[in-house]
Amino acid sequence: MSPTQKTLIADVKNEQAAKPILEVSNLRMHFPIKAGVMQKTVGRVKAVDGVSFQVQPGETLGIVGESGCGKSTLGRAIIRLYQPTSGNVIFQGKDITRLKEGELRKNVRKQIQMVFQDPFASLNPRKTLENCIIEPLKTHGTPKIEQKERVRELLDTVGLDATFANRYPHEFSGGQRQRIGIARALALNPNLVIADEPVSALDVSIQAQIINLMEDLQQKYNLTYLFISHDLGVVRHISDRVGVMYLGNMMELAEKHDLYKEPLHPYTQALLSAVPAPRKKGKKKRERIILSGELPSPANPPNGCVFHTRCPAAIDVCSQQIPKLQEVHPKHYVACHLYE
Repeated sequence: MSPTQKTLIADVKNEQAAKPILEVSNLRMHFPIKAGVMQKTVGRVKAVDGVSFQVQPGETLGIVGESGCGKSTLGRAIIRLYQPTSGNVIFQGKDITRLKEGELRKNVRKQIQMVFQDPFASLNPRKTLENCIIEPLKTHGTPKIEQKERVRELLDTVGLDATFANRYPHEFSGGQRQRIGIARALALNPNLVIADEPVSALDVSIQAQIINLMEDLQQKYNLTYLFISHDLGVVRHISDRVGVMYLGNMMELAEKHDLYKEPLHPYTQALLSAVPAPRKKGKKKRERIILSGELPSPANPPNGCVFHTRCPAAIDVCSQQIPKLQEVHPKHYVACHLYE
């Protein structure tokens, strides 16, 4: 092979690596509110309201925010457990937003998998561990002779004994059940894994084991993660970049070191001020930012910036215009009128 050919191949590989594996553009997920005998639609819950971001192959993007901000709904809309109201989800260059179920199953489901928050509710209590993991293999046509061998391989991968295969979900601890959920998500060799609060229901010591397992699997299988959590400490540990959501909107998106060192959005600043941190000798105590007012309802969000009713730095324009998510510093995006 000539040097020119080698250079061309290297350029193609670099170009492919530079393309995002996932592009979410102006995604909305509005749920209808129905009332009356005729069940007429009288309003909409704007759970996700115009979110955009990209995820590069092999990286971990953390999504954080308080309960009710829409982060779990975002993950389910991306994987098409919910049909998005509008917007686009482009996975590996293909828009999957309007694909029919048959096309999804054939072309997408194998490549995107999800780890759910409650490891017990996500497993069928009437099926053994083996049958829980074999189910996606059967659905996607894995030869029967290979199925049991694949189950043993996956159990070994997530640190469980192969002799557990005939046990039922209630016979396992919370950490073990989450390992089973991860094994099932890996069964079809996906490229993207959406992890929705995968450690929030676990003890702190078990959380560390699951996080370390996920990091090891990412290195081993070159996985890409969309990691959803309300725990800023866990997100800081596992993520490469972090997106902060509030009331269905993306407020800030940056490399994790930049976001934790110098948060720009007042909401991000308030969130990080609540994280316990050891106080170093000679340094001033971190000032705690207390947000006033109640969290607005996603069925009736405020006009303008959705955070302006609780923002300590709000100005007149905040109640009138919706701020755009814009790049303020290199790779650091914020939706705030203070930086326009």
